[in-house]
Amino acid sequence: MTTYGQTFAAWRAGAEGHWRAYTHHAFVEGLGDGTLPREAYLHYLVQDYSFLVHFSRAWALAVTKAETVEEMRFATRTLDALLNEEIALHVETCAREGLKEEDVFAASEREENLAYTRYVLDAGHSGDFLDLLAALAPCVMGYGEIGARLGAEAGETPYREWIDTYAGADNQRVCREVGALIDGAVLRRLGPQPQSSPRWAAIQNRFTTATRLEVRFWDMGLAP
Repeated sequence: MTTYGQTFAAWRAGAEGHWRAYTHHAFVEGLGDGTLPREAYLHYLVQDYSFLVHFSRAWALAVTKAETVEEMRFATRTLDALLNEEIALHVETCAREGLKEEDVFAASEREENLAYTRYVLDAGHSGDFLDLLAALAPCVMGYGEIGARLGAEAGETPYREWIDTYAGADNQRVCREVGALIDGAVLRRLGPQPQSSPRWAAIQNRFTTATRLEVRFWDMGLAP
């Protein structure tokens, strides 16, 4: 099992069965063994482009919610990487599949996508830096965990590029860095025993809800 910090480990345990439903979803297993229908994968790619756009907006919001310059710098670096690297890579992947960026950008968002992305943004607007990080964490760490597992287990599959992206050293480093950011933010705001804080249950619920919405995102991928 991958380790991305103490807080993430506690949140993952607190999410119980929802976390496994997300990281071992039929869509994920189909990526690993190559049985995922191509139509489902292309549908996912189109929706994931929209997701990344809103995910970038959420990290931009993190800059305004941060309490330290270090937190602001981290959020800014992450935003830059999303806008100028990950989205660009996503566009390249779509292009190889015959999907033009303007068509992907113009595609209607599915309800599952709307529910998830707007939940994350609302967590940040209505809450503080920790609320936002708890809502962002399932995507960051979940894809890292999925990538690491499939990278070690998967054999021949047409989705090897996707797996290698999230199993790769760069993405795994990002997961560890976000985990450290979360640990530092929790220590700064909740103290050395955060689970005894009256805020802990609400923050755990942010993480668990976002995890449930990740499950629905995979469900959407299987239902073009």
